[in-house]
Amino acid sequence: MRILAVCGSLQSKSTNLELLEVARALSPSGVDLVRFDGLRDLPLFNPDLEGGEAPPAVVAWRRALADADAVLIASPEYGHSLPGALKNGIDWVIGSGELNRKIVAITAAVGHPGRGGLGLGALAQTLGAVDAVLAWNEPTVRGPEFEAGIGSIIRALMEAASRQAS
Repeated sequence: MRILAVCGSLQSKSTNLELLEVARALSPSGVDLVRFDGLRDLPLFNPDLEGGEAPPAVVAWRRALADADAVLIASPEYGHSLPGALKNGIDWVIGSGELNRKIVAITAAVGHPGRGGLGLGALAQTLGAVDAVLAWNEPTVRGPEFEAGIGSIIRALMEAASRQAS
């Protein structure tokens, strides 16, 4: 099983990036968790570019999504919403369909319970535009239960992807 890991933050020391690295380390045998780090390279979405040959960064993004059985997105909340780079990435695949009916788990590495909900809500709403199937939509609290929470996300992704495949 191939899970594409996407960090909504472009920050090099992001706690959401840390979450994805822990997820990679916790992934069981047979699960290839691959990080996509190209959101920063995507040009701003422009419908005029969709009719012709897509920019190379867009082609790489679309290919990474198409090749994945499931997607894990760890994203901070910015201004009570999702980060612009992540929204831009999703905009690039609305018309091309790589996230259509794709199994997706969304989470946010947070310091306290109750944080991150607005950002995840906005992300879930945006993913609704591409008919993504959400297998997980909860923040993950940093602390003693952090790894257990990440393990639960991976299991939820695996189970949802297996159900969809059968």
